[in-house]
Amino acid sequence: MLRRASNCPPPSGVERLLQGRSEWLFEMFGRSRQIDGVACRLSALCLIAALFPSRALAQVSMPISPPTTPPWSSLDVFEPVPFAELLSRNPDDVAAPEDHPVKTREHPGYERLGIRAGPWMITPSVAGGLSYDNNVFASSVDKRGDLAATIKASLGATSLWERHGVNIQGDVRSIDYRRYTQLDQTDASFRVRGRIDLWHDAAILTNVRIAREHESVGSLTSPTAAVEPTPYDFFSGDVTYWQRINRMAGSIGMRADYYNYGATRAGDGSIIDQDSRDGRVLVAHGRLDYALTPSLGIFTALEVNRRDLRGTPTQALASSGYRSLSGINIRLGALIHGEFGAGYASQRFQDAAIGTIAGPAFRGMLTWSPTRLLDLHVKAEQIVTEASDTVAGGVRANAFQIGADYELRRNLVLSVAGTYERDQFFGQTRSDDVRSVQTELKYRLNRYGSISLQHRYFRRDSDVPSASYDKHEVGVNVTARY
Repeated sequence: MLRRASNCPPPSGVERLLQGRSEWLFEMFGRSRQIDGVACRLSALCLIAALFPSRALAQVSMPISPPTTPPWSSLDVFEPVPFAELLSRNPDDVAAPEDHPVKTREHPGYERLGIRAGPWMITPSVAGGLSYDNNVFASSVDKRGDLAATIKASLGATSLWERHGVNIQGDVRSIDYRRYTQLDQTDASFRVRGRIDLWHDAAILTNVRIAREHESVGSLTSPTAAVEPTPYDFFSGDVTYWQRINRMAGSIGMRADYYNYGATRAGDGSIIDQDSRDGRVLVAHGRLDYALTPSLGIFTALEVNRRDLRGTPTQALASSGYRSLSGINIRLGALIHGEFGAGYASQRFQDAAIGTIAGPAFRGMLTWSPTRLLDLHVKAEQIVTEASDTVAGGVRANAFQIGADYELRRNLVLSVAGTYERDQFFGQTRSDDVRSVQTELKYRLNRYGSISLQHRYFRRDSDVPSASYDKHEVGVNVTARY
């Protein structure tokens, strides 16, 4: 939520409505030397509409998922909005548990305590789990199953200052397999997110992340023949200026992502070099929101990008592009909230075999809460990304998801989600259909721990037979926190 610092003057009636749940960020994809006329006209319509005053006041919903960078799959395209939680100016003013999403709400007696250290709140946690995968190598003909033990340790620190804000999060996760130890991996991530309050309706938002991670065997961006996870180092930094003026809010910023890939191994023992995917992605982004009524707003957003990837002598992976979206966001109390946007996207690759990936773009998310115990979600997203150079240089992926979170008891939540993904490859005659179903039953023992059971079914049907596979994963996880 957007709220005023305690040392700011009392808000006016207009500002009180605006400060309810009006959270504007940005996020868009794209850049090109010539932005398509359709996209320009669509964006211009919303910009012009935003300039005309309205008697209605605003309390509109925040935008959805952030820009997604490779590696990517349907399992992680729908991520939470970055920075949103950092915009809270008054941490003591919190909504009732039943006004939070079913999956994240914490009832009295189950809320996290944390460790107070002066002006900081420290939140440690550790989780351990055991899972079984019946097709660990994502094979279409020779399925091999194995047990894996996972341990994850996390440490967070959040500032409690009246003005400004900093959130620090560090995670280390280790996965060890019982039989196929070549699949073992250890990931580590360190993130710092900050907010500098210039005044009560303007701020500078920052996000810096450093990580050592792995691409899973069989994922969209992993080499088809790989039988080991592909390691990579990742750095990302984003600086954004955000401001609200009456019923209008806007942001503009820059982001830089850097990738450094390691090698993986094929089934015949040969090394698959992934240095061609090393490089950087530079992004400029902006967004403008305007509130028409307390429950309805319009937005327009644009992102331009330049992807300077190393490539190979026979295949260039560098590209430039943009994505422009315009649409509406709605919030009808605690019953319905969401955002829908449509526009145009184009990504031009230097490799003539890939060419330009262009066409209509969309993004949407809707949450309907027919009761306090049930949240229903519908999500849709389209992105353009790069796959492994051993597969193809460009991919346009469309993903759709429908899910539900149901509170069986105040400490027992059942979550189910089904996803359909359509991947169209460029530079190769290939298209994939991906389907997945995820189920989780989470039981909160008390405020210090929880236990969860998970099952996931994943199926990829590809024009390339070796890329087709399906698998079941089942697991149990125990989490301790303070």
